[in-house]
Amino acid sequence: MDFFHIAIIFFAGAIAGLMNAIAGGGTIITFPALIFAGIPAIAANATSTLALLPSALGYTFAYRGNIRAVWRWIKMFAVVSLLGGLVGSYLLVRTPPAIFDWLVPFLILLATVLFTAHSFFSKLFRLEIQRQAGGNRTRWLIGAVCFQFLVSIYGGYFGAGIGILMLATLGMLGIGDIHEMNTVKGVLGFLINVVAAIYFIAHGLVHWPAAGIMALGSLTGGYSGAHFAQRIEQNTVRKLITFIGLGLTLYMFVKQLTR
Repeated sequence: MDFFHIAIIFFAGAIAGLMNAIAGGGTIITFPALIFAGIPAIAANATSTLALLPSALGYTFAYRGNIRAVWRWIKMFAVVSLLGGLVGSYLLVRTPPAIFDWLVPFLILLATVLFTAHSFFSKLFRLEIQRQAGGNRTRWLIGAVCFQFLVSIYGGYFGAGIGILMLATLGMLGIGDIHEMNTVKGVLGFLINVVAAIYFIAHGLVHWPAAGIMALGSLTGGYSGAHFAQRIEQNTVRKLITFIGLGLTLYMFVKQLTR
């Protein structure tokens, strides 16, 4: 890698760390940046997963005070999250590079749509929580566990946008406290990414120089984001991220069509 690509990877990590601290969606930036730096798509996905682990751990640590209150939910979903993350990473390793390259624009578009629709789904979950209040939740519990397993598979395979999907899982159970939801989401997301990263490392998919540079950038951005999260208008940030995501999607589609 030359200095230009090193700078791209570092600043992509920094922007992703800032985004994750403020509004989420960092993979929308890191994954295309690694591809732009010349790293194959599957290796770029694996490298991005590992590089963003430090900032994910920091996010989880920030919500440590709520862990006791939501420990029952963490225990309930931890195993299926680990298994799903492992299955997803296994599927990624077994996916032919040509097929994954074809999927890339669709995956980025899906992540962007999920990110953009965050407010809509959040309102939907709150309505569902109110509707379920005081009702029998056995079927919702079974449905939530199954859905979390599918979310975890997607998380191990690509991962961008799993936060909003995990909020759907928690919404099925009627968890109404947003801080508790974010705590469970952070812990489960970290578990999914850890098991996926370990599997990617074991199969030699991680580009270590890029991962180190991006991890340093994400820590820098995450630290800054923690300080400015309360000062920046999140709607503005979300609009900017959506614009970037759609632009990257268009770029990836054009790149495929012009091969």
